Amino acid sequence: MLRVAVMVSGGGTNLQAIIDAVESGRITNTEIVAVISNNKGAYALERAKKAGIRDIVVSPKDYTERSEFNKALVEVVDSLKVDLIVLAGCLVVIPPEMIDKYENRIINIHPSLIPAFCGTGFYGLKVHEEALKRGVKVVGATVHFVDKGTDTGPILLQKAVAVQDGDTPKELQQRVMEQAEWILLPKAIDLIANGKVAVVDGKTVIRK
Repeated sequence: MLRVAVMVSGGGTNLQAIIDAVESGRITNTEIVAVISNNKGAYALERAKKAGIRDIVVSPKDYTERSEFNKALVEVVDSLKVDLIVLAGCLVVIPPEMIDKYENRIINIHPSLIPAFCGTGFYGLKVHEEALKRGVKVVGATVHFVDKGTDTGPILLQKAVAVQDGDTPKELQQRVMEQAEWILLPKAIDLIANGKVAVVDGKTVIRK
């Protein structure tokens, strides 16, 4: 059984997609042991409560030094004895020591087809605003393993989504969530839970 902690910062729509997929059997061999938020007001914490999942807040605002927050976050994650950490709309910078400790055991969902519209400053609505400004015809989402760069880890899954004439950033964001993010993240967790993913020479290999 894959023990998963989901890290969040906001509304938790990707978290809900994971919870629903576990309940429906689209994600197998998996238990969500905790939801960790850096934001005390995140609605994702309510989603966790409703699903009977332990909710934990570790906020940088409660610590005078970033190093103290990093230490506290790593200690919480270690205490949960998880096999996989899923960043589902998590806007806090993951401590380097945690990335080292959980190498190839942290995945993130990003709302673009990496390497397009990714890296520092590209998150949330900003990604979709820039895509529309550039006039691209296809956008999408990417699930990747987390390394010490920003959106630079090995790519696990990607799915394309068409841009429609007259799209606003909000409309495009919603379509990317519905047609890509909420599908890819559960699929990635299920593949990992069933031993079908390996990272070899910095690239992912998916076994049949």
